[in-house]
Parts: sequence; C-alpha cells; structure tokens
Amino acid sequence: MYFPEVDRIRYEGRGSDNPLSYKEYNPDQVILGKTMREHLRFAVSYWHTFTLSGADPFGMPTMIRPWTGSDLDLAKQRVEACFEFLEKTDVDYFCFHDRDIAPEGDTLRETNRNLDVIVHRIQDNMKSSGKKLLWNTQNLFSHPRFVHGAATSPYADVFAYSSAQVKKSLEIGVELGAQNYVFWGGREGYETLLNTDLELELNNMARLLHMACDYANEIGFKAQFLIEPKPKEPTKHQYDFDVASAIAFFANHGLLDRFKMNIEANHAILAGHTFEHELRLARIHGMLGSVDANQGDHLLGWDTDEFPSDMYSTTLAMMEILKNDGLHTGGLNFDAKVRRGSMTPIDLFYGHILGIDSFARGLKVAAKLIEDKVFDKEIEKRYASYQAGIGKEIVEGKATLSSLETYILDKPVETKISGGQERLLAKLNQYILSVD
Repeated sequence: MYFPEVDRIRYEGRGSDNPLSYKEYNPDQVILGKTMREHLRFAVSYWHTFTLSGADPFGMPTMIRPWTGSDLDLAKQRVEACFEFLEKTDVDYFCFHDRDIAPEGDTLRETNRNLDVIVHRIQDNMKSSGKKLLWNTQNLFSHPRFVHGAATSPYADVFAYSSAQVKKSLEIGVELGAQNYVFWGGREGYETLLNTDLELELNNMARLLHMACDYANEIGFKAQFLIEPKPKEPTKHQYDFDVASAIAFFANHGLLDRFKMNIEANHAILAGHTFEHELRLARIHGMLGSVDANQGDHLLGWDTDEFPSDMYSTTLAMMEILKNDGLHTGGLNFDAKVRRGSMTPIDLFYGHILGIDSFARGLKVAAKLIEDKVFDKEIEKRYASYQAGIGKEIVEGKATLSSLETYILDKPVETKISGGQERLLAKLNQYILSVD
C-alpha cells in the first residue's frame, strides 16, 4: 500500500471535522435527474498527481513520492499507486500523457516497448477495479527535440517523430478504451515572427491533426477528439490561443466536425478571459467537450494549476456545463497540483477533496439557479425587444439596412434601463450561501 494511513474517502456532510471526508460531494445524490457522480465525472491527472517533483526555477524537487524515478520498475509502482489513489478517493477516471506512464528509451522503438509493458499493467488494473480512462494524450513538449515545436517544428524529422508518437498514443487509446483523446499545443507556437513561417506552421499543425483523424478511423478509435486552448507558456504565442481562435483554426482547416474543446480554467485566465466565458463560447458553438478543473492566481502571470476552491467560479462553470446537458464523454479532470510545500503523499488527498467538494457545491448551486431561472428570466427580459416588431424582423433576417433606416430615421433612441449587475451579483451571493 502506498497510502496506508488513508481509508476510502466518503461523504460525511458539512458537519464533519474529518479532513479526509467529502463535505459537499455525495456521489449518489440526485440533482436534475442525475447523480452527482454522473454529472461531475471526476478524473485524476497522472502527471501532477504521480510525476510532479515540486521543482521550480528557484528550487530543487520537494515531493515525497516513493514511486518517483525514470526506470521501468518505478513506472510499474506508479500504476499501483494510481489505482490505489483512485479507489480511495472514489474517483472513476484518470488521464495521462504517454511520457507520464513510461520512461523514454534510446529510440522510439524502445520507448514503445516500455509503453507496452506499462499499458498492459494499466489494463489489468482497469479490469480489476472498474476504473476508466477519460482521455490520453502525447507529450510533444518536454524533450529537447521539441525545443522549436513538434508539428510546427521547422525540422521535418521532428514532425515525423511527433507523428509516430501520436500514432502510438492513438493505439494506446484504443487498447485502454479512452473515451476522449486530447491534443495540447505545448510548444506549437513561436517566440518571434522574425524566424517563423507562420503559414507553414499552422498548415503543418492541421496536417498532423488530419492524419490523426484518418488513423483513428483506420483503427476504429471512436473517442471524442479534444483540443486544449492555451495562449502562452511555454511559447510567447501559442496557436491554440483560446476557444475563439481554436474554432477559427478548425473552421479554416476543415476539422470542426471532429474536435471539441478541453477547457482549462487557468488557461482562460492567461488568455485574459474568465473560465465561464470560455465555457459559454464553446457551449454556444456546440464545442464544449471536457474540462481541466483547476484555477489560477490573478496576481501571477503563469500557469499555477491550483486545486479549485473558488465556489463562484465552480458555480458559474457548472451552470454552463448543465446547460450543455453535461460533458457527455468528457469530465472534470483535476489538472491541478498541490503546492510545492505540500509535499507529503496525504496532501494529494487533501487537494482532491478540496477540488471535488468545490465543484460539488458549484453543481448544487448552479442546479438551483437554473431551476429557478434566476438569470434566464433576467436575460429574457433584457432582450425582449427582439421577440416582436422590428427586433423580431432583425432576428429572422427580414430586416435590411434600408428598412431599418426607414424605421428609425425619425425615432428618438435612448437607453435608460439598468443592467442591474450589482443586484444580480447579490442574488448569486444569496444562492451560494443558502442552497442546501
């Protein structure tokens, strides 16, 4: 056992003072016709939970992890630690990059053999535990070969290596029954346009995604493909900047019918947006697929990947997810890391309990806000002028510039109706504080 001091985490309610219990997350509680387990579909991230060292630009590793290391035997131990953790947190799903689970060899062939050993071990644990793979992906950013990008590298050999790595990861997805498959740009971006062929790099990124779609079809991999927007870090400008730019990229390259978004809260902040803005923009375009559940620090300009604790954010996020009729094959993956000073294995449980309870609370409040139509009524009232008369003609496409000029030419126009923002924020406070 890797966590002998921890029993299975259970729901004990708000009155409990047991830090190893859920205060809000009752997996069997039914909300809007589904259990909390069905709504939330929590997942543990392999990378931050089992491979994070705690090193930063100013200090050496701090994490106490008996399974840490780059050899195959330690990789096997990480598998066992992962499934013990999933069982004790009562989380159904997990996610990983290929390089999280197995060490690289001297050649891609050797690396793939290492992957095969660990994938078989994961498969055995999945069968015995019933745990499932929410998504897998490939790491095309850590190794020095990707210093100038992967699909967007100026060197064709790097593009070829990246493509072969994607091929193997797609095969792993099939083998483990992944419900989704994620692409994250990593180093797909630029530091300066002075040495960048922007058109070629964008086209090459699209070429790799098209090849991935074709190969997925060839091997019968029916998982939902996702892309995870991020505006910067590690490059100055990344091509999957935000939801809007990703949608434009997909539309321009004929990929809209195959991809949806995996949206991360912290990445939304880096892009200058709110989490709920990115979720809503994806939702109204039919592109909301899955979520990396974390939060950033508005005082810091980098990806801090904190466990979510802001219940305003989780409430507004869950409103978008519920209005999307859920995340379907997607889920809430805790792409979050305990702080560098929280180095003991038990801190991993405290972090996940924090995030799980924060989203469970957000689900309860969001469901009640939707049931009571609190904001829906306000929006409907605010845009009532488009339900009849000239507004209806505009919405139905019957109006022209000439007809609108005729309508408004001699009509005084003033707007003196309050948006009521402060009143609405107070109502949101009321629900967050009062919903049981």
